[in-house]
Amino acid sequence: MLDNVEWGEFALGDLFEVNTSKKRFDANKVQVMEGGNHPYVVRMSSNNGQKGYINEDESFLNEGNTISFGQDTATMFYQEKPYFTGDKIKILKPKVKQFNKENSQFFISTMIKAFSSFSWGSSSFNVSILKDQLLTLPLSGSREIDFDFMGRVISELEAGPIVELEAYLSATGLKDYQLTPEEQKVLDNFEHISWGEYKIGALFEKIKTKKIPFKADELPKEKTGKYTLPCLTSSFNNQGLNYFAPKDGATILKNVISIPSNSDVYRAYFQSNEFTVLSDAYAIQWGLNDIELSPNQYLFAVQCINKVTDLTIYSYKSKLGGWNVVKNKYIQLPVKNKQPDYKTMEVLTLALKKLAIKGVVQYTDRKIAAYEQIVMED
Repeated sequence: MLDNVEWGEFALGDLFEVNTSKKRFDANKVQVMEGGNHPYVVRMSSNNGQKGYINEDESFLNEGNTISFGQDTATMFYQEKPYFTGDKIKILKPKVKQFNKENSQFFISTMIKAFSSFSWGSSSFNVSILKDQLLTLPLSGSREIDFDFMGRVISELEAGPIVELEAYLSATGLKDYQLTPEEQKVLDNFEHISWGEYKIGALFEKIKTKKIPFKADELPKEKTGKYTLPCLTSSFNNQGLNYFAPKDGATILKNVISIPSNSDVYRAYFQSNEFTVLSDAYAIQWGLNDIELSPNQYLFAVQCINKVTDLTIYSYKSKLGGWNVVKNKYIQLPVKNKQPDYKTMEVLTLALKKLAIKGVVQYTDRKIAAYEQIVMED
């Protein structure tokens, strides 16, 4: 598709207005929620830059169909709907009417490439430098930006992973998102579930692990040679598993919960595959009544833990702390006969997974149908 394509250079300032946010909100001074009226966009590299939602004066909203740009992080995301921002976020408002959600990823890709050689830091880049940066884009026969070509490229790039996802969903049986009568019943009766409060330390025990003789900067970020065992750190990217170490001499864990102890985000994860602990994090396992939780029950417990640990009040500066702190916090679980209701934990998680996967299946079906239509037209 890229053969015989003619390319042209365009100054970013000719394609976008580079605007300052109408008001920058401080995360320490506003209530950041999981749900709300409008997204709160900051300089983070995940979740489309959205830290959560805040409900503030709507006159300070930035327009949707724009790109949020982190000045000292080079993080760029398409924002479809109006949003609030944190510190040092610029708003790139398109001057070309053809700009939309579909071709935005092409623009962002060429912007990432254009800024890849820059060193980002506290000094940031001012508006004039951003405006002068050159972007390389495809040209049509009339030497205008070829938006149709951009759309076809994005569709083709999306199609490969979508087809793989479709195959995975079929092979694992996840395409079946129809609820069983038992799953529908537990959803219908959700408001009548009995809940009990438990100290985390009474339910879980911290797992002792051997210290491995490596520092993070000494380890590869991809599997190579004997470096095949994922290592847990305090990062919230990729569930904290961003380095690889040899298995020799390491404590190998699986089907347990990991929690960071020194992080910006204190989010617990269920780790279903083998890993070991490297630094600034730890692993816990169920210890009550010598019962072994199923993966779905562990997933349920993770969400309960995150309701008391994954909070905006905690950060690198305002630390939650390690197991000595977390073990004394309380979570709520379904109860039956004065014991955790393991059956409800299992069935409710199954039902919620099906509700979540339903949207994924329908999305893949739509994307594949759209790509097949483009191929037929070509």
